[in-house]
Amino acid sequence: MIELKTPAEIQRMHVTGRFVAEVLTEIGRIADVGVNLLDLEHHARGMIERRGAESCYWDYEPSFGKGPFRNVICLAVNDAVLHGLPHDYTLRDGDVLTADLAVKIDGWAADSARTVIVGTAAEEDLRIIRATEEALEAAIEMARPGNRLGDISAAIGAVAAGHGYPVNTEFGGHSIGREMHEDLHIPNKGKAGRGLKLQPGLTLAIEPWFARTTDRIIFDDDGWTIRSADGSRTAHSEHTVAITEDAPLVLTRREHENPLESNASAERTSTKES
Repeated sequence: MIELKTPAEIQRMHVTGRFVAEVLTEIGRIADVGVNLLDLEHHARGMIERRGAESCYWDYEPSFGKGPFRNVICLAVNDAVLHGLPHDYTLRDGDVLTADLAVKIDGWAADSARTVIVGTAAEEDLRIIRATEEALEAAIEMARPGNRLGDISAAIGAVAAGHGYPVNTEFGGHSIGREMHEDLHIPNKGKAGRGLKLQPGLTLAIEPWFARTTDRIIFDDDGWTIRSADGSRTAHSEHTVAITEDAPLVLTRREHENPLESNASAERTSTKES
């Protein structure tokens, strides 16, 4: 069932989205060489508890997972890209870190992800991060009434092809609202003009993710962390977006975020933010 949200409900999701953006900004600020992933997990957990929010990940138990997820944030490093299970790992110079967060506030969910570089940035890592961000912005531009779901997927796929990155379609975006995952699946590659016609009130989590040289994935023994099958590095960018009568409304846009400039390159060569 696809639920269209009222303007008032979208505003409630926007409250959640701003908080998700705040947490991801803070995680990006404190992630640095020598910081343990478990420290980032506990920092995010404290922010969520103080806000009175509810983690969408805690006790999440989909068919592909191995038991309930008992953390509040997904943290993936280098060739890991999705559902990264926080564990005892200390960040090193040049690591690529993806943080993915979904919470509810007062019953309404928002979901967002960003990839940053810890310490010294390699140009090829900056390039793949920029590609996911460019793909996300192209997809958001398609999130308008009268367009179709395939237009969003096609926009992502076109950017990936332009950069020479293969695309996996097993995991992608989804509709979101009262629950983190609602009925719609949004592949990161598709045909324009196909699929559901977009209407005002539809709320979507759009999330392009690419690996440098493969579209195949493997799972860690933890049953959650998804990696590129060939060990190539990855990146993932995600926003929760509402389709309105006018322009798309990005509910998880981070403060001072410039959608036309990569976060990875706009920051100095670390995850520290001013």
